[in-house]
Amino acid sequence: MTGATSGIGAATAALLAERGAHVLVAGRDRARGESVVAAIRDRGGRADFVAADLREAESVRRLAREAATLGGGRVDILVNNAGSYPFGPTEQTQDRDLDAVYALNVKAPFHLVAALAPAMAERGGGAIVNLSTIAAETGMAGMALYGSSKAAVELLTKAWAAEYGPRGVRVNAVRPGPVRTEGTADMGEDLDALAAQAPAGRPGTPQEIAEAIAYLAGDAASFVHGAVLSVDGGRTAV
Repeated sequence: MTGATSGIGAATAALLAERGAHVLVAGRDRARGESVVAAIRDRGGRADFVAADLREAESVRRLAREAATLGGGRVDILVNNAGSYPFGPTEQTQDRDLDAVYALNVKAPFHLVAALAPAMAERGGGAIVNLSTIAAETGMAGMALYGSSKAAVELLTKAWAAEYGPRGVRVNAVRPGPVRTEGTADMGEDLDALAAQAPAGRPGTPQEIAEAIAYLAGDAASFVHGAVLSVDGGRTAV
């Protein structure tokens, strides 16, 4: 699982481990990653940390190889959670920002699926869950870069469902709304204002998003292919 050292990723890693998965926690921050792993092991779960900078293609490929090795030669579930979400006017976006966001949000999942999905298909089963955002569905000022990268992820989700689904690999996505995490802490009241526009009227929690990811990764979603599940308090519905 990428981006698993904090927030939604850490919550999902803990939940999947609780449900019996051997979780590979991937991220750049070793201290945070080892902390997540230790917490999982303290509760009797199985977890290992794998350091990876997903902005670099070779690091992504190395992660895929290490994941397969630590997984006993196989990876049954891939959760593409790592992402960058800068906000700001389009005209102030620098080329380096454009490249960095697409490298992490689009190219990293692409490389991981290319590396891991074929083996899943050969075994006749597997699940891939990609993380999107409501900004991929609804146009929002200042979110052109972030939203467009995640819109690409949603299209990739459907294309991969068509490509690998017939061979037993389910590919789906979760589209969170505003969620209170370490990464969104700086948004302060702006996050609450955004969340207030939805029927739920509040930000979500990492645990609520983790439940949706775990559902799509599990056998209960055996007939779900190419879906984008909004977990946003109803924001995109109304």
